[in-house]
Amino acid sequence: MQCRLQHGFSLIETILFIVIVSVALAGVLSVMNLTTQHSADPLIRKQAIVVAESLLEEIAQQNFSNPSGGFSGVASQLNRASFDDISDYNGFATSGIYAIDGSAPIPELAKYNASVRVADTTLGPAGAQIAGGNAKLITVTITGPDNVPVVLSGYRSAYGS
Repeated sequence: MQCRLQHGFSLIETILFIVIVSVALAGVLSVMNLTTQHSADPLIRKQAIVVAESLLEEIAQQNFSNPSGGFSGVASQLNRASFDDISDYNGFATSGIYAIDGSAPIPELAKYNASVRVADTTLGPAGAQIAGGNAKLITVTITGPDNVPVVLSGYRSAYGS
């Protein structure tokens, strides 16, 4: 008697293969879809951080106190180029991000908003503190198109005086 070897797949094996590959493919595609949907989120956050760092640096580079004959108006984008000390930025808020001397928002950052708070604070351990009038806390809040605020804070003291 001669024994015949089988060649190929049975119908049941083929159907099981198709089902398993379909489930695996659906899983991989759903992960790729989720990743693609959220791939822009870090960009929005990074842009907000860069804008906050830039504004915080701009403020920290100003004089600590108002110079003689310095600016003393309301903090707004229209008079931002006239700001000459860090307290001028207290209450500053803008819809859209502007260059320091700009009259129109930067198009790519038009959906971002900024607000600034400058407050007296004390620094250092008890007994060796810098008095409240000689130290300020600068808080910059940037809100991106996703409405998630990015808050950066920095301190500035009246050094050298």
